Amino acid sequence: MAETVTTNQFRNGMHVELDGSVWRIVEFQHVKPGKGGAFVRTKMKALGSGAVVDRTFRAGEKFARVHTEVKSVQFMYDDGSEAHFMDEESFEQFGLPHAEVADELAYLPPSSSVQMLAVDGKPAGIQLPASVELTVTQTEPAVRGDTVTNVSKPATLETGAVVQVPLFVDRGERIKVDPREGRYISRA
Repeated sequence: MAETVTTNQFRNGMHVELDGSVWRIVEFQHVKPGKGGAFVRTKMKALGSGAVVDRTFRAGEKFARVHTEVKSVQFMYDDGSEAHFMDEESFEQFGLPHAEVADELAYLPPSSSVQMLAVDGKPAGIQLPASVELTVTQTEPAVRGDTVTNVSKPATLETGAVVQVPLFVDRGERIKVDPREGRYISRA
């Protein structure tokens, strides 16, 4: 029997099962109107799709709690169908379907460490750091006289991702990139 929690036990970051999928509670607020029953307003994020929705529940409503943990794992390689990782504590290797982590792989060089979210002991996805350092492998050289502010050009990184960078960035330079938004931050 799965552990159940009521709306009175909600906490930010808690994971619950709702409509057959796993949701993380981003925010919640208990509301006691002067007339009628109390209710709980929540902002929830779907673990699978990443969709954020606002839901309202009656006070005392019950949900199945989902246990999650975060592990440090090392990205080893991608064979096209699966991305292979290794647990940094137990050295156990496992794979995640390529389609589930394709966006994250664009900013993940081999042998880099990332956080993996495990739901009920099964790998559910990876969380990238706020910034990663990557080498520019391909970009157009800056043309003398292009001094207009905020002009950018595309640059291909060592992982194959393409980001917009300022004109002064050249091939071979290491840059910091925000992997969540796919944008240039600064030189490394």
